[in-house]
Amino acid sequence: MRCRSHLADEAATLAFGARLAQGLIPGLTIYLEGDLGAGKTTLVRGVLRALGYGGRVKSPTYTLVESYGLPAFELYHFDLYRMHDPREWLDAGFRDVSGGPVVSLIEWPDKAAGWLPAPDVIVRLTIAGNAREIECEAASPRGARYLETCCTPC
Repeated sequence: MRCRSHLADEAATLAFGARLAQGLIPGLTIYLEGDLGAGKTTLVRGVLRALGYGGRVKSPTYTLVESYGLPAFELYHFDLYRMHDPREWLDAGFRDVSGGPVVSLIEWPDKAAGWLPAPDVIVRLTIAGNAREIECEAASPRGARYLETCCTPC
């Protein structure tokens, strides 16, 4: 399953993040792909706001991960942009973050290729002038069920 949408501005990106928050279940791994400035962290902010998180949401570019304790699960927001070797994923101790009551949103997954948990969904953001285009693609049966919940119609 795939879903595509045009995001006219930051508000639309936040609103799409809120749609993605619907139906999130523990165990999901979502890859976030897109160039610098494509809106990946803004999308995560929309997800977290819709889940009731009221604190500051910042890009984990320097810390590699921000963790958010939510009532139903722990949400990990990874930004692997600064990784130089995929094995840094293991060195950082992230091997055991998938599974259990966790949702992982991973920016720049290619930086840890071969070591990450397989994605359930791949979200691709592209810059289109002042707007953004978003495509969500299921990469597992669980991902397809999730997209049917949050992205219909798209």
